[in-house]
Parts: sequence; structure tokens; C-alpha cells
Amino acid sequence: MKHFILTIILGIFLMGCSNNNSAENVALIEKYIHSVESQDYEAMESILDENYLGLGPSYGDSIRKPAALENWKDNIENLYDKIKYNKSRNAAITIPDGENQGEWISNWAELTITYKGDIGEITIWANTVYQIKNAKIIKSITFYNEADALSQLGYIFIKE
Repeated sequence: MKHFILTIILGIFLMGCSNNNSAENVALIEKYIHSVESQDYEAMESILDENYLGLGPSYGDSIRKPAALENWKDNIENLYDKIKYNKSRNAAITIPDGENQGEWISNWAELTITYKGDIGEITIWANTVYQIKNAKIIKSITFYNEADALSQLGYIFIKE
């Protein structure tokens, strides 16, 4: 009976630790989203791991931390006037084994992006899944409809 009670207590403790870790990971992603909305690439730098890998939105797209930060800096200074996460939601996921083993946070949101000058504004659905390790983002996979975004900006697609 003592072993049974000890097992129950240990199980509750471990579930509590898992929930705390999930809550901390969600808070980290909310901090990252705030850094995107406030266009603070220095905060982004502090949240991304040195070995960060970003994938998407197109198949084959990949970027490492230095290029990602330079890309954000260029976009903030020259392209984006405002980025707003509307209807943003997060879910914590633990993958127990395999190539993508670890702690993940999935964020899905309606994003409104206002461009500088007379380029315009778009609203898109976006999903980004972040892998967290040691309180840093080590990987992200982003999905959104690039054609929809370009169409909202007035681009026309012509098949050759």
C-alpha cells in the first residue's frame, strides 16, 4: 500500500512539473510573439537558441539564427509598419521519442501585417510550431498561404 501511495504522489508531482514546463514554454512563445509585434529584434535574439533553425513557409525554406535576425531587422526597418497577432492561441505538446523528440508549442493566429508606404495591409492565417529546449527556441516550422498574402497585395498569378 505504501508503494501505491508513493507512486500516486510521484505521478502527481511529475504531472505538476510537466504542466509548469508547458506553462513556461507557452510564456516564452508569448514573449517571442510580443517581440515580433513590438518589432524588437534584440528581444528575438535573446529568445532564439544559437543553433536555431527556422523552416517554412515553403517546402525547402530554412534559415539559421544570424540570417533570421538580419532578415527580421531588414523587414522591420524597410518593409513592415506593424504586425498584429489577432486570435492567437498556443498549445503545448510533448513528443516522447523520435527525430522531433522534445517540448513543442504550437501557435496559430490570424495575423494582420501593415506594410510601409503604399504597399497595403494583409490578413493571413498562420501556424508556427516552436521547439523549446533550455528556455530557448531551437526550431520553428511556419505555415501560411503565401499566394493569399501576395493576392491581397494585388499580385496576379499567370501560368506560363
